[in-house]
Amino acid sequence: MSLMPHNPAATAAEEPGQRWFVQRPKVYPADVHGRFRRLKWLALVILLGIYYVTPWIRWDRGPGIPDQAVLVDMVGRRAYFFWIEIWPQEVYYLTGLLIIGAFGIFFATTLFGRVWCGYACPQTVWTDLFLWVERKLEGPRTERIRLDKAPMSAHKLARKASKHAVWVLISLVTGGAWIFYFNDAPTLLREIVTGEVSRSVVAFAGLFTATTYFFAGWAREQICIYVCPWRSFQAAMVDEDTHIVTYQDWRGEGRAPLRKSQSWEERTAEGHGDCIDCKLCVHVCPTGTDIRRGQQISCIGCGLCVDACNEVMAQIGRPGDLVLFDTRSNQVAKAEGQSAPVRLIRPRTVIYALIMLVVAGMMVVSLALRPNLDVSVLRDRAPLYVALSNGDVQNAYTIKILNKTHGARSYRLSVDGLKNAELSVASVDGQSGPALSLRAEPDSVATYRIFVRVPRGTVASGSTDVTVVATDEASGEVGRHQSVFIAP
Repeated sequence: MSLMPHNPAATAAEEPGQRWFVQRPKVYPADVHGRFRRLKWLALVILLGIYYVTPWIRWDRGPGIPDQAVLVDMVGRRAYFFWIEIWPQEVYYLTGLLIIGAFGIFFATTLFGRVWCGYACPQTVWTDLFLWVERKLEGPRTERIRLDKAPMSAHKLARKASKHAVWVLISLVTGGAWIFYFNDAPTLLREIVTGEVSRSVVAFAGLFTATTYFFAGWAREQICIYVCPWRSFQAAMVDEDTHIVTYQDWRGEGRAPLRKSQSWEERTAEGHGDCIDCKLCVHVCPTGTDIRRGQQISCIGCGLCVDACNEVMAQIGRPGDLVLFDTRSNQVAKAEGQSAPVRLIRPRTVIYALIMLVVAGMMVVSLALRPNLDVSVLRDRAPLYVALSNGDVQNAYTIKILNKTHGARSYRLSVDGLKNAELSVASVDGQSGPALSLRAEPDSVATYRIFVRVPRGTVASGSTDVTVVATDEASGEVGRHQSVFIAP
């Protein structure tokens, strides 16, 4: 299914050897009522509620540990999500979430078009809120157009200033809420109130405030049409069985205004369809798209044009859903007086669903089996080995023991694969023998420099595979890491 580019200025004339570039006209979305408008309000309230409330949810993890349910602790290098704690080296969980999110949008788009863009995208949500403020302070669509065309006056300045003041306030609350995800919310709020907040926090809050104000207040639909890459990707996601916003041209054409004295029978005899060319579907569209021109990459699939058209159809006594969510295959069948079956289960939907389930299952299993102990070993490369005066051969290693528990732990460190190996710790007196006892503080990485030496005759020349083993002396949990021992 091809998607047409939307270019309101495409009607500009062109002369030989000359090209006319016309600035994109400003979009003034009109207000509308109906089931899709109510659904968008519901989505807005729920999503904004989640965004603003989440940083204030508490989750008890024990003494000395942040009790914010969702927190990205940049200083402590941790990410907390309720009962899940993510370490920096576990960034693959973030990769898994991104994969699930991407294929989730693929899945939703294959079924219902740009439903993500129309209802859940942050750009859509905040733009909807900003437009609501604009309509409340500057009036309905026609009044806003007249206000913009009118010369500057005290009345116009007051209305414009009040609108932008509210926009800035919403943007400030938005940027402020975002930084609460990276700091303890009650503590940060207290610092803001008392003026003790750091410059970095102020800078990030200002950045998020400015971007929200620009994207939702000024750029608006141009982000969806020209900036967001998803408008192009969606063309590869939809097919003949995708439910998208559709104009039933077989029923609406040829379009023409409805005269007051004209009966519907006379209109039909003249070859006119149900569309009375009121253009209300265009006026309510947040991106200014005329859905009657066919599928276009500028359509975000919100369905407000469906509500607008249904209002008009009800007023003129015609059946509703001249514009509706439907599949292309069903529209072709309807034009022939038939109907096409709904095919939600298709190869691409099955593939997308399976990918999400597999990745989610892998993440769940990985979290369930995730150890509290991790060992990493880095062998010194210069020198490769040291021949001691008594003939023994010694290698040096930097060993890091990751203690993911919230209590201090002691670990028994040993090396498998070497006979008569003797271990010692640099700068620690009295620690030597076949095994060492090493300590790691809570939620931390303990780093030790370890020397491993063996008698010359008990190890083969060249490289010998060894395993460094750390065993939790309290729980018995074991961490292993493969390395090598080099001998002359």
